[in-house]
Amino acid sequence: MDDDMNWESLYLLANGWALIGWLALAFAPRSPRILSAILYAGVALLCLVYAVTIIGFLTGGIDPGGAAGGDFTSLAGVMKLFDTPGGATLGWTHYLAFDLFVGMWIARDADQKGFGRIVQLPFLFLTLMAGPVGLLGWLVVRERRARALAKAR
Repeated sequence: MDDDMNWESLYLLANGWALIGWLALAFAPRSPRILSAILYAGVALLCLVYAVTIIGFLTGGIDPGGAAGGDFTSLAGVMKLFDTPGGATLGWTHYLAFDLFVGMWIARDADQKGFGRIVQLPFLFLTLMAGPVGLLGWLVVRERRARALAKAR
C-alpha cells in the first residue's frame, strides 16, 4: 500500500465497517449472537487491520506513504508518525476499534443496570464521535444510579 488511493480505500473501508458495528450496537437486538458479531466481526477485525498495518510499518513491509520516522517520546515524534496517509489511517483504525469496544461495554453495562436504549443512545453517539467524552458521561450517569440504588437499600 504505497499510494494515497489505497490508504483512502482502507480508511473508508474501516470507517464503513465500524459504522455497521455502531448501527448494530445501537439498533439491533442485543442477543449473544449479535454482540459476538460486533465484537469479533467488528472490533476484532479492526484490531487485525491495525496489527497487520503496524507490524508492516515496523518491519518495513508496508510503506506508510511519506517520510519515515517518528516516535511516541515527544509531541513532535507523534506528529511525525501521523503525518503520512498510512500513519493517519493506522491511528484512525486504532480509534475506531477502541471506541467501538468502549461502546459495547457501555451498552452491556447499561443493559445490566436497566437503562433503556433511549438513555443509552446519547452516550453511544458521544462515544462514536468523541470517545472519552461519551465514556466520561456514561461513568457519571452509572455512578449516580449506583449511589441512588445504594441509598435506597
